[in-house]
Amino acid sequence: MQESFETPLPGASSRGAREGRTSRRRGSAGPTPGSAADQTPEADPHEVARSIVLRQLSMAPRSRHQLHVKLLERGVPEEVAVQVLDRYEEVQLVDDAEFARMWVRSRAQTRSLARSAIKRELAEKGITGDLAEDALSQRTDEDERDAAEQLVRRKLRPLADPSDPVERDKQVRRLVSMLARKGYGPSVSFAIVKDILDSD
Repeated sequence: MQESFETPLPGASSRGAREGRTSRRRGSAGPTPGSAADQTPEADPHEVARSIVLRQLSMAPRSRHQLHVKLLERGVPEEVAVQVLDRYEEVQLVDDAEFARMWVRSRAQTRSLARSAIKRELAEKGITGDLAEDALSQRTDEDERDAAEQLVRRKLRPLADPSDPVERDKQVRRLVSMLARKGYGPSVSFAIVKDILDSD
């Protein structure tokens, strides 16, 4: 959903109009709503802000904080950005609670991230406190352990000599480091890796 906010300049010559028509016939698309070229004195800042928000949401879900930052980057006044985002929250096109729940599900399923890692990502998107905790409550300790075990089994490499403690220690460190990058704590990671190695 995009709207055009192009307004003819006052006093434009007939030659300029002809050139404009020629340019369009040659495939010139004109300024994209919400782009730097669209930031003309004639453009209504509210319309520009709405166009930017809709364009961002059409590409991927966004938190209010992300949209707010994008609006300010595009030169939208703070007061206008707040008013437009307030309105989109009223009609639920911007919904941080739903965004947070969706983000938790997606990152857990596609990246097998632990809650601590997802919580950091949510904070980067401006979602903290009860909103973040409510979304993270979708993941239980059992869910996390199952995900960590699956990760370890996928990354497990057969040891040339299972009885060699040096080789085993290297395997343990590698797997624990992998889990740490996903946000799993050291004690849980060591316990999971040890259990899986002992069971094989």
